Amino acid sequence: MIANEKLVFKIPDSLSFEQAAAMPTVSILSYMLLHEIGQITKTDVLVIHSAAGGVGSMLVQLAKLAGVEKIIATVGNLEKANYVKKLGVDVVCTYETFKEEVLKQTNNEGANVIFDSVAGDITSESLECLALYGTLVQFGNSSDKVGTFKTSDVHSSCRNIKGFSLGTTRKYHPERLAPIAKKVIELFDSKQLNLPIAHIFKLSDAAEAHQLIESRNYEGKVLLKV
Repeated sequence: MIANEKLVFKIPDSLSFEQAAAMPTVSILSYMLLHEIGQITKTDVLVIHSAAGGVGSMLVQLAKLAGVEKIIATVGNLEKANYVKKLGVDVVCTYETFKEEVLKQTNNEGANVIFDSVAGDITSESLECLALYGTLVQFGNSSDKVGTFKTSDVHSSCRNIKGFSLGTTRKYHPERLAPIAKKVIELFDSKQLNLPIAHIFKLSDAAEAHQLIESRNYEGKVLLKV
């Protein structure tokens, strides 16, 4: 199999292979979600679902680098609260409590941008705490359930829903990725970004790696050593 030259990026000698293996997909995706799709500003209140995962970890760090004043994060269990707070999160809550917490933190006005990779019921609950003119960025369905919304959820409130897929972009517009890759590689090389590696498995232990991922009981990225 021959690699697409538009999807091959040079890494600096000073960047470890482990970080280079962990960072491409999640960092490029996160940068595009924040700056091209969500179009965040410093005064925005952000909600980042699944903040302890690979993409969530990147979204938090990149948002802090951009100077965002308030980041609210959801996690599967509060044992991960300290981890995401160290990354730069201001408020941590669970999926069961986030809607009420967002409204409380914003004087019932709602968040300006919400990043949703979970879908299912989280999508509709996110819309219930999204501000007027706010943006819901939908980029996954880790719950394996379909999120639903009504046209009345968006037109009168001037809110919008944007979808994004890195896989689709790689296939149809790979040229969009090179300038983003250059930026995030520089941020990793200068230590402004870091992606914790939860575990490195041998290729022969791939089944065990999948079990860990499915358990969601980890922080950062899981790697296979080939």
